[in-house]
Amino acid sequence: MTRRSCAIYATGILCAHLLIVGIALVVAQVFQTMIYNRLKKELTLTEASRVFESWKNPPPPVYMEYYFFNVTNPEVFLAGGKAAVTQIGPYTYREYRPRENVTFLENGTKVYALNPKTFVFVPEKSRGNPEVDILRTVNIPAVAVMNELNSYSFLLRTFVSMWMNSIGVEIFMTRTVHEVLWGFKDPLLSKIHAMKPEVDEMFGLMWKKNGTDEGEFVFLTGERDYMEYGRIDTWNGLTEMSWWSSNQSNMINGTDGSVFHPLLSRKELLYIFAADLCRSIHLGYVEDVEVKGIPAYRFAPPRDVLQSPKENPTNAGFCVPAGDCLGTGVLKVSVCREGAPIVVSFPHFYQADAMYINAVEGLSPNKEEHETYLDLNPTTGVPIRACKRAQLNIILNRVPGFPKTKHLNVTIFPIMFVNETATIDDDSATQMRTLLLIVTLVSNFPLLIVGMGVILLVVFVLLVCRSRQKKTAKDETAYTQVSDKPEVEPSENNHTNQPMRNGSYIAMSPVEAQKC
Repeated sequence: MTRRSCAIYATGILCAHLLIVGIALVVAQVFQTMIYNRLKKELTLTEASRVFESWKNPPPPVYMEYYFFNVTNPEVFLAGGKAAVTQIGPYTYREYRPRENVTFLENGTKVYALNPKTFVFVPEKSRGNPEVDILRTVNIPAVAVMNELNSYSFLLRTFVSMWMNSIGVEIFMTRTVHEVLWGFKDPLLSKIHAMKPEVDEMFGLMWKKNGTDEGEFVFLTGERDYMEYGRIDTWNGLTEMSWWSSNQSNMINGTDGSVFHPLLSRKELLYIFAADLCRSIHLGYVEDVEVKGIPAYRFAPPRDVLQSPKENPTNAGFCVPAGDCLGTGVLKVSVCREGAPIVVSFPHFYQADAMYINAVEGLSPNKEEHETYLDLNPTTGVPIRACKRAQLNIILNRVPGFPKTKHLNVTIFPIMFVNETATIDDDSATQMRTLLLIVTLVSNFPLLIVGMGVILLVVFVLLVCRSRQKKTAKDETAYTQVSDKPEVEPSENNHTNQPMRNGSYIAMSPVEAQKC
C-alpha cells in the first residue's frame, strides 16, 4: 500500500470518527448541559464568593437623578385655569446601597439582608445647585391636612381653614430644591406637632430616607432551584401585603430588581417587587441590545401594568376602596402612605391617558427619556444597564370648607420624577465578556468537531476522486517502440518528391490492451 493510499484511508477514518462523535454530542447536548448546570450552580448566593460579594456590594455606580416641575402660574390654576409647569434638573446624587446584616437561613436556601441607601450630591452631573435653586410647587403638608379632614364635619373644616389662613399657609409653597427634597421645618406641621407630638414637624420628599432601608428582606439563594435565585421570600416578615383589595394584587412577586435567574428567555415575564410603589410589577421582553460588547435582552413594563381596570380587569385589585379606580397610567399609593393623596406614574405621564397629560401645560412624554427598562444578559441574568423612572404626583381637588380650593379643577398634579440609573463598570464588563466567551466556546465545541469532520470529508472526497483520475489515465495510455526506420522508404515506384526523414522519433498512439 502506497503512502497516498494510507493518507486517504486515514483521512476517511478520522473524518468518520469526528462526524459520529460531533453529531452525537450535538444531539445529546452534553457540553451545553454541562456548562448550563455549572452556571446554575455557580450563580447562587452560596456557591460563588464572587457572585455573593457582587450581590452584597454591587460594583456598578448607581445614580439618582431628581427632576422637579416648577409651577409658573399658580394664580391661574387657583382661579380654575390650567396649571403650567417647567421641568428643572437633574439634581444628581450617587447612590450607595450595600447590603447589611446579611445572614443565611435554612441551610443556605435563604438569606436575610437590609439594604440601606445613602445619597451623595454629584455637582458635575447636575444642572443647578439644589441649595440655591428656588422651586414653587404644591404645599403637600397643607393638602395632606385638608385630605385628612375631608371626612370630618364642614364646621371643623371651616375652622381649620381659617386657622391655616391666619398662619399664612397657601396651596403652593416656595422653597429651595434641597428643602423640598431632604426636609425643612414646616410651619403647619410645627403647629400640629405642638398639639400632637407624634406628628413630625419636618417635611421633605426624601426626609429620613438618606441612610435608611426599605424594610427587612429575606431572599431565596437559588440553592434548591436556580429559577428562584434572588426571589423575595418575605418583606418585613410578610409573604403578602394587605392594603390592596384582591389577593393577586397583594402578592409579593419576583426579585428586588438587582438580580435575576440565569438562562433568561425572551418569552418570560420578569417580576419585581417595588417597595416604593407598594406593589409588584412585571416586565416583558422588548428587544435585543448590546452594552459594552455584552449581549442583553431589554425588558420593560408593558402598558397593562398601570392599565385601567376597564381595559385590564386584573388591575381592579389596585382600586382602594374597591371600585374607586383611576385611569390608565396612574396608581394611587396613599393606601400604604399616610397623609396626602399620592399618585405614582411614569415621568410626564408616559403611557397614561391623554386627560392627565393635557391637564397640565409643559408635559411631553416620550419613550427615550421616560421609559423604565432593564438590560439583562440572558446567560447569567445579570443586569448590564438599568433605568428606573417614576413620577410622584398629588391629587388636587375641591375640599368643602376650604375656600381656596373652590375653583380648582380635579387634577393629578406632577411634583417631581426620578431617574435611577446604573451601567456595568468596565472591569465587570471585561470579566463578563471573558465568561461569555468561555461559555460560547465550550457550549459550541461539538459544532467545532462536526465542522472539522465536514472539512475532512471534503478533503477525503477530493483525494479519492484525484486518485481515481490518475489510475484511469494510466490504464488508457500506452507508448510505441522507438524505430530507426523512416516512415516512408524510398523506392523506384515512388514518384513523390517527399524528402527523407533522418534519425528516429517517438510516437504515441492508443493500442489495445493485451490479454494476459
